[in-house]
Amino acid sequence: MTRVRYCKIVKGLLQTQSDGTTKLMDFFDERRMHRLYEKFILKYYKKEFPQINVQASQIPWALDDDSDEFLPVMQSDVTLSRDNKVLIIDAKYYSHVLQIRHDTPTQHSANLYQIFAYVKNKDLEFGDAAHTVAGMLLYAKTDEEIHPDQMYSMSGNKICVRSLDLNQDFSKIAAQLNRIVHDFFGA
Repeated sequence: MTRVRYCKIVKGLLQTQSDGTTKLMDFFDERRMHRLYEKFILKYYKKEFPQINVQASQIPWALDDDSDEFLPVMQSDVTLSRDNKVLIIDAKYYSHVLQIRHDTPTQHSANLYQIFAYVKNKDLEFGDAAHTVAGMLLYAKTDEEIHPDQMYSMSGNKICVRSLDLNQDFSKIAAQLNRIVHDFFGA
């Protein structure tokens, strides 16, 4: 790990000197942890799956005219593609994976809208060519009792919601990430 990256990680850690020594603790800033989570998934796929195009890509809006003033940039966390198959992964690191509405747990609507917009706009780039574009919300698993593992079919595209359990041996984390690629690309 380079010194700069190490310093960034250390900046996000709390320190204690209760017994006169310095000890690194947990990340305290959810935004920093979210960013580290995104980068981990992106770098993992780049390293482990060189046969697949892996990037954090911008997705252009499928506009009927050239008026794009004030539209936000659609920036994917991870886009996996091979041939005419694309899987857009939006990595989410929250303390609560689901929201509670009227005593019922549901997906975060803003996250679903976001991944749906990414998928539909990317889908339109292919025009009439044979292709598959899907999306995934990949949450870091929390200690909550309910963990999403759903597949939805929305307007001709698959949208998947999963949890990645980071609280285990790295080989098991890798197996979860590998399964995503194998399930989608069959490779």
